[in-house]
Amino acid sequence: MRGRVAASIVLAAGLVLGTAGCNLIAPQATTKKYDSSDGVNGNVGVIGVRNAMFIVNDDDSAANLIVTLVNTSNKSHRVEIQSPNDSGSTSEYVTVEAQSSRKVGEAGHPSLVIRDFDTKPGALHKVFFQYGDQTGVQLRVPVLTNALEAYSTLTPSPKPTPTETPTPVETATDTPQPTDTPAPTNG
Repeated sequence: MRGRVAASIVLAAGLVLGTAGCNLIAPQATTKKYDSSDGVNGNVGVIGVRNAMFIVNDDDSAANLIVTLVNTSNKSHRVEIQSPNDSGSTSEYVTVEAQSSRKVGEAGHPSLVIRDFDTKPGALHKVFFQYGDQTGVQLRVPVLTNALEAYSTLTPSPKPTPTETPTPVETATDTPQPTDTPAPTNG
């Protein structure tokens, strides 16, 4: 009988240690940092770059940068956003007021459209964020299409196509020629 009791105790202890030991060996997913949306995050000094992504039309060579810039300082900052494109590099500037956030690219907010954009949907496009004398951060920003309903209104506006102003053309008009009208007669 003592053997059974001892075996039961050993089995119970092994079972408790076996199930409790999983937390000692297996990594916990909740302790890992990750981007919880389709965009990517980064930091430049006191400016947080949050949920940065590009939305493109399949048939256009332009991309709309969607990003939220968060300023945690008591001073406003002018952030430079630099992106390479077919013709070199594009730099845009966004001012973020003190203790506030600034959305870019969403409805009701200023847009930042990169023209001559050659990165295909599904790929990553490098974007450099920097302000003042702070060391900037380069992020690999995902390029998405407007296929998802949430992104359907975020595509860049089409590039305006130049239209020629029509030149007025002079047309010959027939000018009526005076005719002799007989004078009225009395009588």
